[in-house]
Amino acid sequence: MQVTAQTREKTTNTNNRTVKTTRTTATTSRTTSNKRVPSTKVTYKKPTKKVVSVRTIPNKTVVKHNGQNYYYANNRYYTQSRGRYIAIAPKVGFRVRVLPQNYNRVRFNTHNYYHVNGIFYLQVNNEYEVVDPEVGTIVYELPNEYEKVTIDGQIYYEYANILYEKVQVDGARAYEVVGIIDMQ
Repeated sequence: MQVTAQTREKTTNTNNRTVKTTRTTATTSRTTSNKRVPSTKVTYKKPTKKVVSVRTIPNKTVVKHNGQNYYYANNRYYTQSRGRYIAIAPKVGFRVRVLPQNYNRVRFNTHNYYHVNGIFYLQVNNEYEVVDPEVGTIVYELPNEYEKVTIDGQIYYEYANILYEKVQVDGARAYEVVGIIDMQ
């Protein structure tokens, strides 16, 4: 069992006064001390993975990573295969100069993450790099493409090899990062 705390700060200006509100949230979750989970221990609820593919992508931007072309449009990343574009989650290490639209800032420990569509970014110089979040990081929504998985009889949610557990934070549903699937 692991107990984590996350602090969110909000600053507002009212009648020329600055008001700073700090909210600390504690959650309890059942996790192992090791955040890396071997893929052999993960059982997906559905036998086939959700795959989104399209024939064309209007107004796409080409992004190169490790010598391969990726395509960005409509706040999603794609790769090309057999004449179709397949929606993917960018891999850890992937860098972009501009964050996708509608990102949320998530502060956990000493990190200021930018979170959008299940992907976490950290600012590195003038770019944003895809990273694995720390165990204990909390988000309030998952992308539609998440998958339900079972590990040692417990149900979790997975997207882009990040494992989440559903938790309550101040009466609201949230998802806490509890591990990363180690693809072998």
